[in-house]
Amino acid sequence: MNVPTTHPDGSGQRPGPLAPGTHTVQVAGIAQRYHVHGSGPVCVAHSGGPGIFWDYLRMPALEEHLTMVYLEPIGTAEDSRLPSHPHGYTRERYSSFLDVVIDRLGLPKVHLLGHSHGAFVAAYHALHRPERLAGVVLYGGAPVTGPEHAEEAGRRVEEFAVKHAGHPGLPGVLAAFGAMAGISSDEETAAVARGVFPSYVADYWGNEERLAPIRDAISATFISGLDDDLVPDVIDDRVALKGLELPTLVVVGRHDVICGPRWSLELHELIRDSQLVVLEDSGHFGHIEEPALFTEAVRDFVDRTSVPRPGAA
Repeated sequence: MNVPTTHPDGSGQRPGPLAPGTHTVQVAGIAQRYHVHGSGPVCVAHSGGPGIFWDYLRMPALEEHLTMVYLEPIGTAEDSRLPSHPHGYTRERYSSFLDVVIDRLGLPKVHLLGHSHGAFVAAYHALHRPERLAGVVLYGGAPVTGPEHAEEAGRRVEEFAVKHAGHPGLPGVLAAFGAMAGISSDEETAAVARGVFPSYVADYWGNEERLAPIRDAISATFISGLDDDLVPDVIDDRVALKGLELPTLVVVGRHDVICGPRWSLELHELIRDSQLVVLEDSGHFGHIEEPALFTEAVRDFVDRTSVPRPGAA
């Protein structure tokens, strides 16, 4: 599914919806932005949170092989907020906006990569709107949310605390986890995301000089996780995923505390003929921690499952 990389006038720039840079689609008065970088087969990326700004998911190494279309999830900018903000950001709503962007790209099929909460959205989209997808990458995701997921995350955080007992940075990380349940503002959301970040990578304090700027750059908007009726959008895809027929790549970091290997192994077992890649020296951000291995896994998957354009050699 290669896309043109040369403008008809010979300038080397792609025209239209896949031109490099930022694009905006208006959907019922709400701005849905996406950002195009790189060249090659097209992969749409849905970032996580919900509410974390999209740019943490930039993948420069992958952009050398693929045209990455980074979705800017609705709600993270003032002109992209729902009337019900901070509520109403369900997977169905994210998926419907994602569908508009995929349609705008004008290609028969694209690949879809979802990270963290974006992996839950990608799974939903693959289950309910698979027609325009050549394959899906579930990166740092899980088949469920709710108490079972929270219990596993709590266990992983406890393991992190034991491993780093006595480190001066540990109390701040644990305090940030404790503050999660009481978040009610953009500022608190960003502060908690930065606070827990050392536990979300395999070795933050051993690589603090490189990782601290990434942590400090995190921006976020408060998204409640409730639907329009203020009901939690609890997820259990276990039954549905057994019927998923799209080519699927599951990627996880061995040291991921929030969506660890247990969940990716379960995704792999549920989804027929899926491929599982475990990044042994990564936490939740393998594209930052082990970019070469992450890039190789995604690039090879996209190459293997791409659909050639009509008339392509």
